Amino acid sequence: MAFASFILSALLLQFSLGCNALEILDNNHNNVVKPKEDPDYDPSLHVFFKVTDLYLGKRMPIYFASNDDSTPTHLLSKTQADSIPFSSSKLPYLLEYFQFSNSSSQAKAMETTLRQCELKSIGDEFKRCVTSLESMMDMTQEFFGSVKPKVLTTKILSSNHTLYQNYTLVEKPLEVNTSEMVACHTMAYPYMVYYCHGHKGHMTRIFKLALGGDNNERIESISVCHKDTSMWDADHVAFRLLGGYPGSGPVCHVIPIDNLVWVA
Repeated sequence: MAFASFILSALLLQFSLGCNALEILDNNHNNVVKPKEDPDYDPSLHVFFKVTDLYLGKRMPIYFASNDDSTPTHLLSKTQADSIPFSSSKLPYLLEYFQFSNSSSQAKAMETTLRQCELKSIGDEFKRCVTSLESMMDMTQEFFGSVKPKVLTTKILSSNHTLYQNYTLVEKPLEVNTSEMVACHTMAYPYMVYYCHGHKGHMTRIFKLALGGDNNERIESISVCHKDTSMWDADHVAFRLLGGYPGSGPVCHVIPIDNLVWVA
């Protein structure tokens, strides 16, 4: 699988962590617009759309994962983070440290996160995994240099959040004018780990979307459109949901509420 496709596939895991698709459908799920090519009909996969969908009044089904407050995590201090190994070679020690069994789901998730963080960059791809506030600041300075970046996040503006429903664009989409961005995705780990990656140059477009749910919920979504999909896997879920093929056109996706997008 191509590297860009692998990253987006890993991103999809975040939307469904801790959520059973059969459990999150409410009594109104039969009214949700269903894309024509969706054999599995897993709501947590419905984060993709086309750039041509970005117009006032467009209605489409979107899944927005919510924070799991029952097991909160946070970025460690640099001192704390540096005191704990962060390497797949130290996984046996880490499992004992966090008291997870070798066969547990937590162990598998930790191994996936560590191995993804150890992947080498390809081409001009910038990537870092950060485990502390200090390393987050170091990462942004390394990428943006002397330019002070701004962070963008998806925000739920209502208290009646539904994981999956139809949303309508209630305002004209606002494009963020930038040629440099780094997206930081939360990864499954006992403490907060962000997988940050990005490009310099006009590889992506970023939009702020004002969304209104069928239940009157309001969300301010940050969404990213990838211009070049030529290196994506032909079986990528985005193509199965939207149609198309590698290189057939831009693919957009919403950013989860606990992820960060840094822009110049």
